Amino acid sequence: MITTLNLAVPAQLMLALVPDLILIGGAMILLVWAAWRPDSDSHQRNVGMACIVLAGLTMLATLNWTGRYDAGPGPIAIDNFRWLVDVIVLLGTIFTIALSMDDNMRTRITAAESHVLVLLASSGMMLLAAARDLTIVFLGIELMSIAVYALAGMNRRSEKSAEGALKYFLLGAFSTAFLLYGIALVYGATGTTNLTIIAGRIAIFHLGASPLLVVGIALMLIGFGFKVATVPFHMWAPDVYDGAPSPITAYMAATVKAAAFAAFIRIWLEAFPFSWPSWHPALSGLAIASMVFGNAIGLVQKNLKRLLAYSSIGHAGYLLVAIAAGTFQGSSAMLFYLFVYTLATFGAFAVVVTLQRDGQGSVMLEDLAGLWSVRPWLAMAMGVIMFSLLGFPIVGGAGFFAKWYILQAALQSPVKQTLLSVMLVLTTVVSAGYYLYVVMLMFMRPRPDGAPVPERSGGLTQMVLAVSVALILILGIVPEYAVRMTRAGRPRMEVEPSTTALPTVSALPVDPVR
Repeated sequence: MITTLNLAVPAQLMLALVPDLILIGGAMILLVWAAWRPDSDSHQRNVGMACIVLAGLTMLATLNWTGRYDAGPGPIAIDNFRWLVDVIVLLGTIFTIALSMDDNMRTRITAAESHVLVLLASSGMMLLAAARDLTIVFLGIELMSIAVYALAGMNRRSEKSAEGALKYFLLGAFSTAFLLYGIALVYGATGTTNLTIIAGRIAIFHLGASPLLVVGIALMLIGFGFKVATVPFHMWAPDVYDGAPSPITAYMAATVKAAAFAAFIRIWLEAFPFSWPSWHPALSGLAIASMVFGNAIGLVQKNLKRLLAYSSIGHAGYLLVAIAAGTFQGSSAMLFYLFVYTLATFGAFAVVVTLQRDGQGSVMLEDLAGLWSVRPWLAMAMGVIMFSLLGFPIVGGAGFFAKWYILQAALQSPVKQTLLSVMLVLTTVVSAGYYLYVVMLMFMRPRPDGAPVPERSGGLTQMVLAVSVALILILGIVPEYAVRMTRAGRPRMEVEPSTTALPTVSALPVDPVR
């Protein structure tokens, strides 16, 4: 039974934020502990384990809410979409800290605060998933971004890390300015920052084609384009991904992207359903450019982390197709895709952490040659991950279903997204050029003479890799449970954006301007 909460009552508003408060309150306590003792490897591991426990408790609190409550159009969302995004974010948080605890030993990063920064960034992501007001969206993005800027430059011994962090900070601040100006113009056009009330006023006062509103939406689209690294706002991604510590790169590529896309689709489907004809062409253009450019440039990459960076840009284009569909089915397909993509990304970077050696700047594709002959289980795991990112059936596990559900959402939209669907299929074929090249190197190329055998990774890294690959394969065989969960998780959207029938507008709380 689903209980409806009245979020006008402050006590109930606090109740809705219980998981967020657990995470951020615990992070504050752990931050004091992390700073209290001198930096050392043992201390950073102890703080890391405590952070994993805290993230696990927060996930239990989140799962306790799933399917039990709903709420009206308040500033904080209480719906399954929020809770499932929180689960994806917290899973990524646990994986990031686990990988970091092993990788920090190799890179000699002893600052225990790095693990707490991951928790603080995740609290911003959870706030993004819960935001039904543009003001809270901005607060969530800032809380997330400031922590991630610091994490990107955590390896102070690396010039590439410092360069990447500086680029990320400057372009991140630039994109935030676009987002903030866009929010200001949307407020100027509608007189509110509440998502549902924005939709109601656009419908009642026929503001869908208002120049002020359209420019505001365009600026917000640019701001989110930077956050999720879509073309042409992707310039920072390859350098930042290559320079940051590998666990943080995985965190940015998967978890940050998941939270940003969750806010993206909620805003576009809850606030701007009646402006669909205005934003759909631009969104479709970004999707096509990201799919084509990300996969085409990925073909010529020799650095494994940069290859995964351009792969991430291509996947951002696929996720934009789900938004362009403009339906509940699109939001559900996005949730499933984000979950599978998170598993595959962290699995891939667990392999990167394993292959990296002291004094080695980057893992090159040639380092994978003949991996099957020296580390067969590692090669098989990486093969499953590559097939999953490609969307290959059976061997790729759930990766095939992830793309299939996005295609279904696009083709079953009230306005069929035929062009986007064709481009998704064609660019997936193009991506096979670099995903299968990695597999070919591991299984069909001989190991170069004198090439060192990769050392055994730490226990936590092995755990992340094993869990990721196992879940990908299991969901590829029995995806029904995850599909049911994601179908139940959707924004509280009152209308389908791609329809123009106005009888449903009366159901919206428009709170007209007096």
